Amino acid sequence: MPKQGKKYAEAAKLVDNNVQYEPAEALELVKKTARAKFDETVEVAFRLGVDPKKADQQIRGAVVLPHGTGKTQRVLVFAKGEKAKEAEAAGADFVGEEDMINKINQGWFDFDAVVATPDMMASVGKLGRVLGPKGLMPNPKTGTVTFDVTKAVNEIKAGKIEYRVDKQGNIHAPIGKISFDNEKLLDNYNTLLDTIVKAKPAAAKGTYLRNITLSSTMGPGVKVNPQK
Repeated sequence: MPKQGKKYAEAAKLVDNNVQYEPAEALELVKKTARAKFDETVEVAFRLGVDPKKADQQIRGAVVLPHGTGKTQRVLVFAKGEKAKEAEAAGADFVGEEDMINKINQGWFDFDAVVATPDMMASVGKLGRVLGPKGLMPNPKTGTVTFDVTKAVNEIKAGKIEYRVDKQGNIHAPIGKISFDNEKLLDNYNTLLDTIVKAKPAAAKGTYLRNITLSSTMGPGVKVNPQK
């Protein structure tokens, strides 16, 4: 641990916490301060001027990043009959009904995203207590409760991410890997930023984008100018 602490301290010296960097410059700093031996994830955190306790200021959705996240998503689809065959043809990693529900109830979680057809939600809903806290529960707002399973699976495989404001008014999301070109990271960042801006609730008052911070998995946070 002391070795990691020293690396972090050295990396942190490259960042001026009193400066809000331009997005491109901030991403360059994030790459410079990533000192881990693995391909770290680049993450963004938005501090928003909303009150998540109010129903009309909840923010939740999904967006397909133009260059993906750099992670291969394992997709589980709850479907039956022809829709199950469609999911398999689309490239879903796991497809099933009650068999998959029982497997999850026994502690199986070797998947990263879940899609369900509407006719399966009465059964899948029983998994809310275990899938909900992990952010894996299918939801119409994120396009994961649908009969168009081909589109849902293809989007997830192409780099679709979900975002949701937490109790403190923050949204955290991955936008790629340190190994990505700066241009790709910037494209992904701008795509997510535009989506968050468009998702501003009508009831939100005052400054909406309060703070934006970019960081790598093990690196220090880099403040970004929210006006850019």
